[in-house]
Amino acid sequence: MDVFPDFGAVGGADDLRAIIGALLMYVLIFAVLAILVCAVTWAFASSSGNYQSALKSRAGLFVAVGAAVLAGGGVAWMNFLIGVGQQL
Repeated sequence: MDVFPDFGAVGGADDLRAIIGALLMYVLIFAVLAILVCAVTWAFASSSGNYQSALKSRAGLFVAVGAAVLAGGGVAWMNFLIGVGQQL
C-alpha cells in the first residue's frame, strides 16, 4: 500500500510554494536585520551604562535569533519529515 502526499493534486500548489518561500526569505532578512540592530544597540547601551536599554536590546536579540531558527529549522524539519514519509 503506497500512501504518500501528492503535492501536484492541489491546484496552485506551485504558487503556494513560491509564496511560502518568499515569506520565509522576508522573515530571515528581517531577523538578520533585527539581530544586527539589537547587537549594536546592546553594545552601545552596555558601554554607556544604560542597563535598561541593554536588557531590552538583549531580549530583542534573543527573539530575532529565535525567529531565524524557527524559520530556517522549520523548513529543514519539514523536508526531513517529507523524506522520512516517502521512505515508509
